[in-house]
Amino acid sequence: MSGFEVLNAGLFASIQDLGRQGYAHLGISHSGAMDEYAYRWSQKLLQHQKQNQNALELMAGLRLKATAPTQIAITGANLSFKINAQEVTIWQTHQIKAGDILSFDKRVSGQRAYLAVKEGFILKKQYRSYSTTLKENIGARVQKGDFLAFNPYSAHNRQRVKSLYIPNYEKPLILRLLLSYQEAYFEKKEKEKFFASKYEVTLQSDRMGYRLKGEAITPSRTDIISEGIAFGSIQIPKGGQPIVLLKERQTIGGYPKIGTVIPLDCFKLAQAPIGSQVAFEKIGIEEAQKLMKRYMQL
Repeated sequence: MSGFEVLNAGLFASIQDLGRQGYAHLGISHSGAMDEYAYRWSQKLLQHQKQNQNALELMAGLRLKATAPTQIAITGANLSFKINAQEVTIWQTHQIKAGDILSFDKRVSGQRAYLAVKEGFILKKQYRSYSTTLKENIGARVQKGDFLAFNPYSAHNRQRVKSLYIPNYEKPLILRLLLSYQEAYFEKKEKEKFFASKYEVTLQSDRMGYRLKGEAITPSRTDIISEGIAFGSIQIPKGGQPIVLLKERQTIGGYPKIGTVIPLDCFKLAQAPIGSQVAFEKIGIEEAQKLMKRYMQL
């Protein structure tokens, strides 16, 4: 069988796509690629007709050995990607030969990289998606000794992403948000404090959500009936430390929500390492829609 032998799994690697929709009523989270922007470029580089083929979402430490030729695309974080111990450029395609060793040795910038292969890895969908969701026992994280099968592919049409479209993960991170319909649960002084503060990404951040540390925000009301949770919602739990809910967020929750970070900035947040500082600013609905429309046209 053709594919990649997993020599070392690294910190965390899993198969993802754009996630699964329509199962929140069963308590199954959306999941999917944390940095959807980088993931979409991996698909575009390989000229996949279906923009929802699977890819490997990974962090530093992954090592793979190819048993057959294929074409790959690498996007997202700079994890010192090497082919046969030679560092190569990311945000582009590469031709892989049988016997090649692929390694992601250390984090340089960003957190998560995406490795896509031509035609995708050979896997079965669960609930209409390839995405791994560990807390719901759907799929599994990649382990040493695993085999990631793909169909051999020998042709190579080299593609690169223009520098204009490659994110700088070292830039200060300002998260744009739409104030929620629960804005009234926060007094003016609490909202002013929220927007004037800088918050730090904590060690408790994961695919479910990024927990931040900084100025505590106190809502005037906490007696909220549990309800559906949108991607990017900023919950303010007891203690007042914000949580930005991401791809594996719970399907319902009952904490007050001060607003919702736009998806484009959630993707950037997913690349922020522990200890990064973030700040928030308001955005209008029309501007947010314009930005997302432009993104969807990439």
